Amino acid sequence: MVLRAERRSVLAAVVVAVLLAVAFVVAVGTGTYQISPPDVLRVLAGHGPPAHEFIVLTLRLPRVLTAVLTGAALALAGAVFQSLTRNPMGSPDVIGFTTGASTGALLQIIVLGGGTAAIAGGALAGGLLTSLAVYLLAFRNGVQGYRLILVGIAVNGGLVALNVYLIARAEFADAHVAVTWMTGNLNGRTWGQVHLLAATLAVLVPVTLLAGRRLALLELGDELAAALGVPVERTRLTLMVLAVGLTAMATVAAGPVPFVALAAPQLAIRLARPSGPVLVTSALMGSLLLVCADLAAQRLLAPVQLPVGVMTGSLGGAYLAWLLISEWRR
Repeated sequence: MVLRAERRSVLAAVVVAVLLAVAFVVAVGTGTYQISPPDVLRVLAGHGPPAHEFIVLTLRLPRVLTAVLTGAALALAGAVFQSLTRNPMGSPDVIGFTTGASTGALLQIIVLGGGTAAIAGGALAGGLLTSLAVYLLAFRNGVQGYRLILVGIAVNGGLVALNVYLIARAEFADAHVAVTWMTGNLNGRTWGQVHLLAATLAVLVPVTLLAGRRLALLELGDELAAALGVPVERTRLTLMVLAVGLTAMATVAAGPVPFVALAAPQLAIRLARPSGPVLVTSALMGSLLLVCADLAAQRLLAPVQLPVGVMTGSLGGAYLAWLLISEWRR
């Protein structure tokens, strides 16, 4: 039975990876000037004409790679939080960590100023401080998942109000930048932003996957996990910090993109039907969702391009309603 579940999980990851590869090539080739998938592959292999190389390598590839990396980071963070809380609502969107990262980034944009690295530092600090506040407020002889979610929702509400206040008090130019960023946007992404995101995820993702091996034991319950030798609170706190780091870097790259961290892990679970957490499949699913959402945002009302956060938020509202109804019927 366990072997069959593992085989299905591997098959699910392969299927999602293939779909992601197809969506990636289509997204790179789609735009005002269409490039066929074979031509995209030729450019990526270094054999395309100069005009195609400029369009693909300079204009489109940074955007699509940002979508891939951001989606993977958000989905992996969502999978960790949902496993820790043992609740499909346990997403960084819902429990305030994405909003906390946004607050740190907004303070850097509006109050302190600074470039991409400074904004990344602000988002990471905001996310970590928010997670620490939620953890301490929810701690009572350990941290229960439902309490973490309830406290996170309350903190999230306060931070949303603070973010609105910061934007309302900002200078027009700063407010315009902040509002555009807050919608969740992949427009104008550059190789510099891709390199920063890729470098941080190259550290965070492997460490999270290694630490995530204990998630399956934590899902058995704190007492049983402790009996099996797992340092429960230290492991939980470590995983929370790693997931907050993933959320913060994704927020810096594309703004607070909703829905992906909430939905991707649940879709991966329904596809793989695993015996434990499905971190790799969740990350691939997050990349697939965000690439497809960005493609739809660009082409749905062409030539008008919607921010990707508008598209994911629209889908997320319907998904959240379905999730709540499904939980209520159990």
